[in-house]
Amino acid sequence: MRVILAIDPVRFPLTGIGRYTYELAGALAANPQVEQLRYFSGLSFRDGLPNEGEVGVPGMAARLRPLKTLIARSETMMDLHQAVSHWRRGRALKDAGDAVFHGPNFYLPPFAGPSVVTIHDLSVFKWPQFHPPERVRFMEREVALALKRASVLITVSKAAGEELASYFNWPPERIHATPLASSPEFRPRTAAETSASLQSLGLQHGGYSLFVGTIEPRKNIAGLLDAYGRLSVELRRRYPLVLVGFSGWQNEAIMEKLRAAEAEGWARYLGFAEKSQLPDLFAGARAFLFPSFYEGFGLPVLEAMASGVPVVTSTSSSLPEVAGGAAILVEPNDVAAMTEGFAQALDDEAWREGASRMGLENAAQFSWENCAAETIVAYRKALGL
Repeated sequence: MRVILAIDPVRFPLTGIGRYTYELAGALAANPQVEQLRYFSGLSFRDGLPNEGEVGVPGMAARLRPLKTLIARSETMMDLHQAVSHWRRGRALKDAGDAVFHGPNFYLPPFAGPSVVTIHDLSVFKWPQFHPPERVRFMEREVALALKRASVLITVSKAAGEELASYFNWPPERIHATPLASSPEFRPRTAAETSASLQSLGLQHGGYSLFVGTIEPRKNIAGLLDAYGRLSVELRRRYPLVLVGFSGWQNEAIMEKLRAAEAEGWARYLGFAEKSQLPDLFAGARAFLFPSFYEGFGLPVLEAMASGVPVVTSTSSSLPEVAGGAAILVEPNDVAAMTEGFAQALDDEAWREGASRMGLENAAQFSWENCAAETIVAYRKALGL
């Protein structure tokens, strides 16, 4: 089969959907069922994926930001921008209808052939308070168009697929789940292997708890801090909570809590970690804590398990599916239950040993090759094969 994959999300440093698109592209290229794989970005085809050394015009993003903000805040300008953008992309794709087009990031341009779109989650619809209003408006428009144009929908978990079918009354047989995977660099590592990286950050192997994700309301970081703050002083001091990730939106209250915890000596915010440091940060953690309110998949849970680290995550959305019975599951609004779960993950050696073993077994069931194979099943459905 011939495939066109939109690669607009692939921007370094890779996070979230960018990581998914990049890993999927590599696995599709290696699959013998894909006769031809073409990459589409912006308004044109390109020969290969972006690389880490590829940069745009210096300062261009900063210069364009005020214009993008202005467009996003005006419904009229947003409608015009959307219409022109889709028309131009449709023209660029007009002679490629003999392939299946895959939009991996919620959106689909006009396309003469079969189209597949990945809808990662419904957070903008079900949890709009967790997103800037202009993002909600933009995604509502784009997802509505994608649903009209798509032959088949891809979700990254069964839970997300069931939610999508119910919310949009979409035929379940036209939804296909393609679970994600952790990358090979996430694996158990010894203290000797992590020492250089962790020492540069002032950390010790096995001497901290870890959260990785954008600092924003959806991740329940305020609840995480409240629950961790209820642990004994001795436990908090022995295993301080380390948070890693971009600073997101509407996080002023979260950052205030975090600064107070840092002042008390039991939390640290490292900001965004370099790609080379992240596997060591995972592997060196005593426990990984991820009590998010909502996730389409929750890849950091899998990355922690692949690193041999015990996990505490929440009962919400797709997270129990990803955890596969190998994690402590807590209700994300139950601070007392979170505190109890955190204490067990840090101090119960028998549970920790079993959780580490089960987590490795669970993570091994996921791979990018399997993700690509399931994605090809969705392509075949779209092609009527």
